[in-house]
Amino acid sequence: MPVYIHQIETGVPETAYDQDYIRDFMKEHVSDNELTKRIIHRIYSQSGIDQRHTVIKDFDNDMPVPDFFESINGSLSMPSTKHRNELYIREAKKLYIDIARRTIDNCRHIDYKDITHVITVSCTGFFAPGPDYFIVKELNLSPNTHRFHLGFMGCYATFPALKMAKSICESDPSANVLIVSLELCTLHLQFREESDFLISASLFADGGGGMMVSARIPETSSGIFEMNDFTTTVAPSGEEDMAWTIGNNGFDMKLSTYVPKIIGENITSIVDPFFNAHKMDKNDIDYWAIHPGGRAIVDNVQKSLNLTGEQTAASREVLRDFGNMSSATIIFVLKNLLSKPSAHENENVYAMAFGPGLTIESGLLTKNPVLD
Repeated sequence: MPVYIHQIETGVPETAYDQDYIRDFMKEHVSDNELTKRIIHRIYSQSGIDQRHTVIKDFDNDMPVPDFFESINGSLSMPSTKHRNELYIREAKKLYIDIARRTIDNCRHIDYKDITHVITVSCTGFFAPGPDYFIVKELNLSPNTHRFHLGFMGCYATFPALKMAKSICESDPSANVLIVSLELCTLHLQFREESDFLISASLFADGGGGMMVSARIPETSSGIFEMNDFTTTVAPSGEEDMAWTIGNNGFDMKLSTYVPKIIGENITSIVDPFFNAHKMDKNDIDYWAIHPGGRAIVDNVQKSLNLTGEQTAASREVLRDFGNMSSATIIFVLKNLLSKPSAHENENVYAMAFGPGLTIESGLLTKNPVLD
């Protein structure tokens, strides 16, 4: 039974900063060491990012009660994890509801009364009752709506949500599943000189995406994806290279510079068995929706699989315009691909994302499928 992504919407906080502005800000505030300043300059300048959105407004220096600065003398502050999570609760609720509402409003043939399941995704904050509850409550969905929340999984978490939605729709053809992924990564900004913190501060941003998933036959094949199959694996190395824990001043991120290399070295051994099982090869793929965890990740995947710039352009454009929004980023990439003119029906898209473990999730989608 075919299952489709009928609608994709994205959303970001209204505040955005140019990458060059944040680069110079970090050079001024993080360290007086000239070597560290040069490292910061290189990391930001080679990031492939032009701007990022954030719920933090402190960098404009006009907040009456700043969160990341001492209001008396303007020096840097390190908010507690509790305070950061309180900011998450306040900002996340608004964005979750806005994205969910627009996803339903813009889906031409699935209405509020049709929603049977809500799946929410996030790894950057916690509250209960959770975002799934508030989406149902604020949008006046049925109180019998089935709700699920996938938390603290990282950048690949949208794939388990899609797999869950696909399974639900295959077992119940009348199901209509709303997925909303939202990450406020910048709330965990830390002004520390260790390389892991310098790298994460240069990459992560805030944003969210919504998707409507159903086995209902769409009115048109234009602007939709059919979900064909998914796979997951863990790289033989990398457990210590991408991970995080909850610290006293936000989440402590482990993000090794070896991550892109590990992904590049393992990507062929991951995709080849999948393609063999489906009697196809990578040349059958029109576009690659690669989670742009950083410019080097896209570079290494493209080089290892011998892909063209056009095949990975959507990932680079999302990285440039939005940065790395953890689990929500792949939704931006898929939306970007839907916005591009199609050369033909049934364009094959291979999507993938990477996260702690080092876990690699991927799936085969068909853009603008021929409908039965």
